Amino acid sequence: QVQVVESGGGLVQIGGSLRLSCVASGNIFSINSMGWYRQGPGKQRELVATIAAGITNYADSVKGRFTISRDNNKVYLQMNSLKPEDTSVYYCNVINWAGNYWGQGTQVTVSS
Repeated sequence: QVQVVESGGGLVQIGGSLRLSCVASGNIFSINSMGWYRQGPGKQRELVATIAAGITNYADSVKGRFTISRDNNKVYLQMNSLKPEDTSVYYCNVINWAGNYWGQGTQVTVSS
């Protein structure tokens, strides 16, 4: 009943920037939290950033470089000073009263 769709990924040079967007739609009710996770090749999915009740939480690896923001059913991830280790599929996460929902992911590749 809830669809989560990410966009904005792509190929970017080291030190460059990207802005990821996520839109939640469908039977949305009282979204409690939205966030971004990522999964690189051969790695487990890890938290990047979350926002809930205006409070943000970031992985240490992205602090000072990434910024998460939310506008109702939309959440954004501004990524600056990108590094090769940021290369991952980035997944949007939405939590409401009924469940925990994930998008299909958007690929971010950082290269020279």
